[in-house]
Amino acid sequence: MDYPKHSAEYRFRRALNWVPMGLAYAFLYMGRYNLTVAKSALGDTLMTKAQFGTIFAVGAWVYGFSFLASGPLTDKLGGRNAMLVGTGGALIVNAIMGLALYGMGNWGWNISLFWMFTILYAVNMHFQSYGAVAIVTVKAPWFHVRERGTFSTMFGIMISMGILFAFDWGFAIVEATRAALPATLGVWASVAHFFLPSNTGVNQNWWLFFAPAFLMAVTWVVMYKYLCDSPSEAGFKDFDTGEEALSHDGKRLPVMQVFKKIVTHPVLIVVCGIEFCSGILRNGIMHWYPLFAAEVGFKKTFWVPQNWGMVLFLAGVTGAILTGWGSDRLFQSRRAPMAGVLYGVMALCAVLLAFTLDGNLWWAGGAVIVMSMAVIGVHGILSGTSTTDFGGAKNAGAAVGIVDGMVYLGTGLQSVIIGSITPTGDAAKIASNWFWWPIFLVPFALIGFALSLKIWHAVPKKRQAPAAQLVKGKDPELQP
Repeated sequence: MDYPKHSAEYRFRRALNWVPMGLAYAFLYMGRYNLTVAKSALGDTLMTKAQFGTIFAVGAWVYGFSFLASGPLTDKLGGRNAMLVGTGGALIVNAIMGLALYGMGNWGWNISLFWMFTILYAVNMHFQSYGAVAIVTVKAPWFHVRERGTFSTMFGIMISMGILFAFDWGFAIVEATRAALPATLGVWASVAHFFLPSNTGVNQNWWLFFAPAFLMAVTWVVMYKYLCDSPSEAGFKDFDTGEEALSHDGKRLPVMQVFKKIVTHPVLIVVCGIEFCSGILRNGIMHWYPLFAAEVGFKKTFWVPQNWGMVLFLAGVTGAILTGWGSDRLFQSRRAPMAGVLYGVMALCAVLLAFTLDGNLWWAGGAVIVMSMAVIGVHGILSGTSTTDFGGAKNAGAAVGIVDGMVYLGTGLQSVIIGSITPTGDAAKIASNWFWWPIFLVPFALIGFALSLKIWHAVPKKRQAPAAQLVKGKDPELQP
């Protein structure tokens, strides 16, 4: 299989597709995890821990099951329209959530914040579900199979940027809009202080929702102008991407047929299992390490949670670059080998983490960073790339939705179990009492490793299609 060499004009136009779409996806993340930051800012008076847990649980449930609708609908509408729907809906709902907080603080609105946010956050998460499927659907016609490791790098960077925006930018907004400003502001908080109103005498928590809504609105306008579903819509010729397809003729299938094809596909069913483990490991680290660090004392840990977004960003970018490069260059565009290597790394690091929690926490912190790097790399290469390699462009939305749904099933499982086994009580013994947290992660890292070995040599089967459907050899956008 020859590696495609595109013209400079084609590569520039493809980048014009991806920069605004990637930023929009990152801002969707910011408009998703701002609820976590808002809980810290609002305190138990306005939102108890139990209420926060219920709001987040309902949103996660809606997000996971929305893929059953948003995936097939994306295949029908096209990735561009789906991304506009998802981003537009999420920005409107975020703006309404901000308005609810503003009305309570400034206009005396007497509303139940719990019920208001339960409903609005669930609607927000429905629109959020369009993001990943839209990105992968648009990606498919623009990237040859041999280039999609590179795409997984970009997908991982998008995810990492979104985590950075959600946590570090979110906490900076909180810091910059307090009723009483701290004596010194961090870098991001200083930027937020410059752009946002301050010294108003009240905590302006509504900016946690207004800010991502505004940023999503900007990217929505740019995507509306420049985003195209395929090269032909941008004035270039479509080409044979070398992918497999779930249907014999490569056409779109009904969602139940896609589901049946996936659960009987020898590769995609294994990818579902691996991504179930990814959901456990990604959120098992991302959400619980800051809580552990807070309990043992920030200064004792490798990284303080105030910069957790930046830590995850750097780890995610590194993992995405290494995974995409290794997949295309070392393993001839096979995705499972890099997933297997990274799952092996995660298993070793989880064991290291378990046995360093009560000792040198620099080792524990280093293990957490490496695990974050690895799991973001795996998620990008599998959910963002393998789904279209083996499912085809026409069914990419449904395939990605089902695989990503497995990620959130894993997320829910780890949330319930880790929440019940993490300790409370004597602070002097708190580190050793967290021992079962990483131990719980170890078997899922081993399962992911074993499943990756099972599909180690898997590559897409060449789909036979009528010659008229393929553009061969003389495509002016593919230079010899």
